Parts: sequence; structure tokens; C-alpha cells
Amino acid sequence: MKRTLCYEISQNDCGLTILQFLKNKGYSSSNVVALKKIPKSILVNGNWEHVNFRLSAGDVLTIHYEETPSAEHIVPERYPLDIVYEDEDLIVINKPCDMPIHPSLNHYTGTLANALMHYYAEKGEAFTFRCLNRLDKDTTGLVLIAKHGISAGMLSLQMQNRQIKRTYLALVEGTFESKSGTIDAPIARKGASIIEREVNFTSGERAITHYEVVGTSKKHDYSLLSIRLETGRTHQIRVHMQYIGHPLIGDTLYPSDCTRISRQALHSYRLQFTHPVTGKAMTFEAPLPKDMSRLL
Repeated sequence: MKRTLCYEISQNDCGLTILQFLKNKGYSSSNVVALKKIPKSILVNGNWEHVNFRLSAGDVLTIHYEETPSAEHIVPERYPLDIVYEDEDLIVINKPCDMPIHPSLNHYTGTLANALMHYYAEKGEAFTFRCLNRLDKDTTGLVLIAKHGISAGMLSLQMQNRQIKRTYLALVEGTFESKSGTIDAPIARKGASIIEREVNFTSGERAITHYEVVGTSKKHDYSLLSIRLETGRTHQIRVHMQYIGHPLIGDTLYPSDCTRISRQALHSYRLQFTHPVTGKAMTFEAPLPKDMSRLL
């Protein structure tokens, strides 16, 4: 994957070294290390310069970033992709259910990573899979993937600073007296399990989930919630909903009513973030999938 970025140096940035300027732009240390290894990757007014070079107002800083090898351990595999948005820096996918995000032990194919490797192999582009918001295999909806190391570093920083807003839609058992609420309960592994999690006030890491009731089922005792995560613990929504007595419909790991849907009824509905290169506010939404909407 190749990317060229140009910056015109303003009076405010006059006197900064290239390294300082790039750090201010959100470049990670690994981005800078990678650029140092690429010939003529850092140009000022067309001249190849070191990262300690001091910039002047009016200078044009050009960054040439290139990743030549693809990730060899991920096998390209043809699979239809629901691409919501794509540009030179990122791609947003509406992921179906029954699709893991990336390969795991003894499950090397059938994942979103395999599908994207094939997608870019057909384009003749080197690609390394860098997913910003991972979803469970049976959770549907929006997934954000960085297309190169620079955008990955910038988006990862946004994720760390909780600047990437994720909103989910979930069908849960029961009805609520209050139309909104916040769950602030730490989450930890459950016993010796490598998969299952639980609320644990002794060893758990802080987890905060905000929810709002946006609908109810006329046929069943279900509620449709809009859920916003303030933290990103494994199985956070599923664990928190079970903890307050409203487990997700179809969840077999955290048992609930599994008679009407074949997976946990959870959908990544909205993603909001700042574009890592342009600085533009980005918002994407994916409609509720049919298996969830029919229950309403």
C-alpha cells in the first residue's frame, strides 16, 4: 500500500523539526522508524531531509509511505464485502454475522481479514490487516480498518483517547422502568475460562456502558437499546446486559432466550471519528439486519 501526503508549513509550525511536526500530526514512533527506512520518504521542497531538519513557514513537506509485502500468514479468500466507505487511508465494512474478524488457531479462513486480503490482492495492492474496532463473530455491523501504517497509528491514538464513538443496537430481554442508564461495573475473565467474562469488583478492569431504550417488541417481552461504549472490554455489552438482568436475545454464552434468533442480537450501528488525514468529521450508519428487525 502506497500513500503520499503533503503539508504546507504554516507560521505556527515554523521552527519545528520534521519529527516534532509529524508527532503533532499523530504519526507514531513506529511510523517514523518505518519512514527512515524508505529512501526519499521525507522531502522538504523536493529535497530528502532528516527528521531533525527544522521547518520554515511556506516549506512543503512531502511524505512518501510504502508497504510492499502483504501479511503472509493471512490467506486471501474470495468473499462478498459490504463496503460502506473507502478512500486511500481507511475502509469501513458492514460485517455480516458468522464471520470472525481475523484468523485464530485452527480457524485460518472465513474471516474479514481473509476477505480483505483477497480484495486488495485483486487490485494488486499490498495490504496489512489493521482493524480498529473488533466485533465478535456473530455481532453484525460497522468495522473500521486502516489501510496503511500512518492512518492506523492516528486512528489507534483516537481509540486510546476515546475519540472514536461506537453506537450499538441490541435486543435484550425484558422492559425498563427508566428510558436510559449507565452501567459502571468492572469486567474480568470468569475463572479459568479464556473466553467467558464476568463482572468482578475485585480483579476486573473498569467498564462503562451507556444505554437508551429506543423501542420495544409488540410480540415479545423485548427491548431495543441504543448502546454507547465508553470503554472497550471483551464482551462488554453482553456481560453488562446480563449483569443488570437483561441479557441479549440469542446469546448462548451468557444464556438468554435463543428460540427466535440464531446469534446474539447485537449490531454495530454507528461509527463516528475524525478522518486521520483530512481532519474531517466522519459518521457512518448501518441499518438493523433482518434477523433483528423481524423480532420488532
